[in-house]
Amino acid sequence: MNPTPTNPPPPPPDTPPVKNLEFKAGLLLMLMAVLVLGSAAYILYARGVLEPTQRLVLISDDSEGVVVGLDMTFAGFAIGRVARIELADDGNARILVDVPRKDAKWLRTSSIFTMERGLVGGTRIRAYSGVLEDPPLPDGAERTVLRGDTAAEIPKLAASMREVLDNLAALTKADGAVAGTLGGVQVTAERLKGPHGGLGVLMGNDADAKKLVLTIERTNALLQRADALATRLDSLAANADRQVFGQGAGPGQGGLVGDARVSVQQLNGLLAEARNSLQKVDAVLVEVQGIAGNTREATGDLGDLRGEVESSLRKVDSMINDINRKWPFARDTEIKLP
Repeated sequence: MNPTPTNPPPPPPDTPPVKNLEFKAGLLLMLMAVLVLGSAAYILYARGVLEPTQRLVLISDDSEGVVVGLDMTFAGFAIGRVARIELADDGNARILVDVPRKDAKWLRTSSIFTMERGLVGGTRIRAYSGVLEDPPLPDGAERTVLRGDTAAEIPKLAASMREVLDNLAALTKADGAVAGTLGGVQVTAERLKGPHGGLGVLMGNDADAKKLVLTIERTNALLQRADALATRLDSLAANADRQVFGQGAGPGQGGLVGDARVSVQQLNGLLAEARNSLQKVDAVLVEVQGIAGNTREATGDLGDLRGEVESSLRKVDSMINDINRKWPFARDTEIKLP
């Protein structure tokens, strides 16, 4: 049985044409171009391409790891960007860094620039300004960058470690310095256990240690004798004080000084009596000169007076001899008659 044929769908009605289609398409293209240009201008502005900058030239002997667009930081903030890398005639690398004018105030003539390359991460360029009161860094200034490469220090570190290990092996071998030192320590310990102990270790042998011990014993004996002698000297000094000054003496014992003082007082009394006698002699002589007729009577008076004077002088002489026996005076006392 043949199927019944289906009727085809009717054709769609014709859509009306869009008015000003070309104008609208051109306006859309123009809007897209404006958006693209605006985005590009914003990106350039955001990246600081349109911002006024000043040029800084960093000189290094190696620029490995430095790429165009690398930031230069100050205190952790990006204040510049690498614009170009050149090779100078002297073989050094010239790294041209553009620094915005608003951030150039952090760079001074005394600023230091470093290029660091660690084991992990890329190369970093940093600026350090210790004295911000220094003059600002001029445009186009050239500065030598200090380079620190951790990876380059690894071979040196490995060589140093190998040298240290070789030295350690040389020290710890059987005939090395450590074995000799331990042997010396053992000998010292054995000497410490000896009869003289640490003194034997200090002197080096037992004979010198015995001499030192004997010297110390003699020194102690001398010190004891010196103490005894000092005690005797103290006793002698006390006796001398007692005999001379009468310190510590009993009643009636005033010492040599006290006896000399009493003798001097007695001598002064005798001298006063002699002075009175001499005054009487002067008076008698005056009477002798005034009275010429009574010569025999005046002569008798003069004999008596002269006897008194001689008695006084004998007393003075006895007192002086007594003083000389008690105290050795340096000068001689002499009394002359008129």
